[in-house]
Amino acid sequence: MKESRARSERFSPSNLPVGSRPELAMSEAGVARAYKRLAPVYDLLFGQVLEPGRRRMADVVRTLQPASLLEVGVGTGLALARYPTTSKIVGIDLSHEMLERARERARGLPDHQITIEYMNAERTSFPDGSFDCVTLPYVLSVTPRPAELVREIRRVCKPEGTIVVLNHFSGSGFWWLMERAFRSAAEHIGFRSDFRYEEQILSHDWQVVSIESVNLLGLSRLVVLKNRRA
Repeated sequence: MKESRARSERFSPSNLPVGSRPELAMSEAGVARAYKRLAPVYDLLFGQVLEPGRRRMADVVRTLQPASLLEVGVGTGLALARYPTTSKIVGIDLSHEMLERARERARGLPDHQITIEYMNAERTSFPDGSFDCVTLPYVLSVTPRPAELVREIRRVCKPEGTIVVLNHFSGSGFWWLMERAFRSAAEHIGFRSDFRYEEQILSHDWQVVSIESVNLLGLSRLVVLKNRRA
């Protein structure tokens, strides 16, 4: 399903009603605390249920065959094995506990070129244009400042490079009640439930290449973006 770039003009930040903009649902420390608690059981809780989305994300990356790849929010490293062995992969995350598990996974993939680092994705240490491709599996709605994360990943992604966002966006009729139930608990589970595609994707001047629904009953969307400015 193709998206027109023209649609993004309708959703520039200045045109958005104030009440529709997402609030700062969590802090950096809150995210770290949440994933410290989740680390021992993350694979059990979110491994299989979110695996179809990770698999499709990796399919996109394999089609691209990027020389360099950054995974933002690498977590326990569930997607690493599916990335191309020819890519130089860097995975970053805010949770030391999750990263320990990612490093263990990376050690079990000797054919891959993987570096795992502790880093805040909203302010990385990478030079401009460091990566051909950047993936964000289930991380955009758990970062304290989504706009800053987007700005940073666009900085470190090469011009005309590819950014792959895998995330839940609010507004689905089926998942509406779940979103409302999770809203007040966002800080505890590290998840922002009220997160709109129009505000977080279409308000930026990158090019939307494709979008598809993934996971159970369309829980998530896989959005492929070209890092191109108008």
